[in-house]
Amino acid sequence: MREDFIFYPDSYFIGDPAGWGLPFEDVYFPSADGVMLHGWFVPGQRRITLLWCHGNAGNISHRLDNLKLLHDRLDLTIFIFDYSGYGRSQGKPSEEGTYRDAEAALAYLRTRQDIDQDAIVFFGRSLGGAIAVDLASKQKCLGLILESTFASMVGWISRSFPNITPDMLPIKYDSLSKIKRVTAPLLILHGDYDEVVPFQSGMELYEAANEPKEFYTIEQAGHNDTYIVGGEGYMAALQGFIALLERT
Repeated sequence: MREDFIFYPDSYFIGDPAGWGLPFEDVYFPSADGVMLHGWFVPGQRRITLLWCHGNAGNISHRLDNLKLLHDRLDLTIFIFDYSGYGRSQGKPSEEGTYRDAEAALAYLRTRQDIDQDAIVFFGRSLGGAIAVDLASKQKCLGLILESTFASMVGWISRSFPNITPDMLPIKYDSLSKIKRVTAPLLILHGDYDEVVPFQSGMELYEAANEPKEFYTIEQAGHNDTYIVGGEGYMAALQGFIALLERT
């Protein structure tokens, strides 16, 4: 199975945060392999900075409505970036490359004097959840938020495509083993109608994780509409977790 079965990057931007009324900085920073990456730094008023690892398709501009919602309702500083080959980031995506890219994004945040270095929270959505888990298994963070994330790519693909065996997969994204090395507080959110990543896969990841941890079921939400269908309950789960982290 080729990697382009997993990665669906898009270089075309459909907008930027300014078009949604958000202040932002265009940021370019290097990955460890010398590739220049691109992201948006959107300042907020609260202590916490959210490092956002997005899913496998599109680019950061396809998350603008979600970015606007989270920024307005949580009032956090948010740094969202594109992996190699996505948006304005150079290079070509790969599993190891996405891990390096997330490391580079965190390294960039570590250079900023205008954020609290002890209050960085990793946020991963869908495939980005596996990248955020990998990062949290190696780097210190105040908390980890995972949304619509699978326990492992091998397990997910095997359930969805029974004819594909683990040895056929060049990509593993084995969050199930890595989550055991994460000690930061964890929040997992998952729609119980998720048509892409089975709800049970999210539960499996939760069960393998260390305490302290929380799981929030987004009732009647699929894979891409969690923040829309979830409504006030979804926002309350995020707000409660952020408030808990701010007390630590």
